[in-house]
Amino acid sequence: MSDNRRDFLKKGTLLGLSGLASALLGKDKIDKLEEMSYQLENTPAFALPKLPYAYDALEPYFDKQTMEIHYTKHHQAYVNKLNETPSTNIDYMSSDEVKCTHIDKYTSSVIRNNLGGHVNHSLFWTLLKPNPKGDANLPTGKIAEAITKDFKSFEEFKKEFTEKATKIFGSGWCWLVVQDGKLKIMTTANQDNPLMKLPLDNEDIFAPKKIPVLALDIWEHAYYLKYQNKRADYINNWWNIVNWETADKLFTTK
Repeated sequence: MSDNRRDFLKKGTLLGLSGLASALLGKDKIDKLEEMSYQLENTPAFALPKLPYAYDALEPYFDKQTMEIHYTKHHQAYVNKLNETPSTNIDYMSSDEVKCTHIDKYTSSVIRNNLGGHVNHSLFWTLLKPNPKGDANLPTGKIAEAITKDFKSFEEFKKEFTEKATKIFGSGWCWLVVQDGKLKIMTTANQDNPLMKLPLDNEDIFAPKKIPVLALDIWEHAYYLKYQNKRADYINNWWNIVNWETADKLFTTK
């Protein structure tokens, strides 16, 4: 934990204690508050979110070994690096999403890469759901209506998304985002995401922020153990386990 974060949390805790002390008279209560203060001070700024399913729950589309390594090694590494990296300007009390919208304030590329990796994966896990019987998996709700409106049909949307995801050069992500009330497909390199200020192609200005409602990890570590170099097979099977309910909630609460 950085000294700056420790001081920030300590000061905030002490301010709270000073206001409560008169109301919570008694040594046992003061001792309890001091214990809570110590626990808060020694809690990492970033933490690995709990997976909403077992490692093998996404089979046969995502295999158990890949999921376990992806989650416990790759995502955990982003979290560890963030907690190990000293910084003088991270607002630790804001949400991870808010941190991403202000990523241009952070001078360290280590922060950008690992914060992006943490936020992207935290969202990615929630946008997957078990489908062991291989049932038809189609969007429902408002997002289904918006896909038909903005892409003419789900089939056209699926085709365009698949093509853009397949053609990503190297590592990156493919996204369905909301911008100005419309759905759009976009890709980002490495661990960048639509919440960040991203430069437009061949221009020195930044594209307007977009709100992600669907995300697909196109790093090889997401699929290599099962699919080797067959990225297209990975993407095609991913459609079977998209969590459209979560995507619809993200869309309707944007």
